[in-house]
Amino acid sequence: MMRHRISDWDNAYANGINIPQGDRWPTAWVEPARLYREALSALERTRLGLPYGERPRNRFDLFLPQNKPAGLVVFVHGGFWIGLDNSYWSHFARGAVERGYAVAMPMYTLAPENRIADITLEIGKAIEAAAKEVDGPIRLIGHSAGGHLVTRMISSTSPLPEAVRDRIVNVVSLSGVHDLRPLMQTKMNEKQRIDREEAYRESPALLEPMSGARVTCWVGAGERSEFIRQNALLANIWKGLGAETAVVEEPDKHHFNVLDGLEDPNHPLVDALFS
Repeated sequence: MMRHRISDWDNAYANGINIPQGDRWPTAWVEPARLYREALSALERTRLGLPYGERPRNRFDLFLPQNKPAGLVVFVHGGFWIGLDNSYWSHFARGAVERGYAVAMPMYTLAPENRIADITLEIGKAIEAAAKEVDGPIRLIGHSAGGHLVTRMISSTSPLPEAVRDRIVNVVSLSGVHDLRPLMQTKMNEKQRIDREEAYRESPALLEPMSGARVTCWVGAGERSEFIRQNALLANIWKGLGAETAVVEEPDKHHFNVLDGLEDPNHPLVDALFS
């Protein structure tokens, strides 16, 4: 029998230093994201910087398919709630756009300026605003911290109004963090400022899913063991609470290249989003 105990929580959640040439990301996304925005803008198929609130980062970009959208996908970016913005990820809209959906990519006010509970509220407002722009079913996908935020949207304490919740047909949490309690033991928490009360209030794994919730928890099989554990955790708990769940560990993928499938409309990751 082997027993395991985590003693270095910072390393447990550190991605770049544990991936060969991991310091390439997120810079490696900047140019393909820019080129995709420019290509769709030239076709008049973007609406960039749409407001959903009063704060400077309360904006979202909307990418449109060739014909009338069949529905709306909202992609919420990661960065541990303390870094990055939506401009790094534009090209990951490609797969869903080519499946005929509009894709909204919001940014949000980061910690420490914002508490995670307030980021949850901002994302709720962003989804509500995007839902006013595009009719039809709504599908949510988020990466890392974004995986936390999209699963919060389908928890029992979702900030979304009922009319928007009723349109959500599927959610994919990609390398999501669903239990915030371990992060209280990392140096990042100096900025995140998660305390015990907020961890219990904002962790999807500690909340009940809304009625009819469907979620796929998708992670790279080569990721840090904590991300693999967090991935399985939500699906395990929510399955026991009546949600429809699935767990995928994609072979040969780490925390950054696990996103690559979103560029291919025929990739299994995109299929999972549209299942």
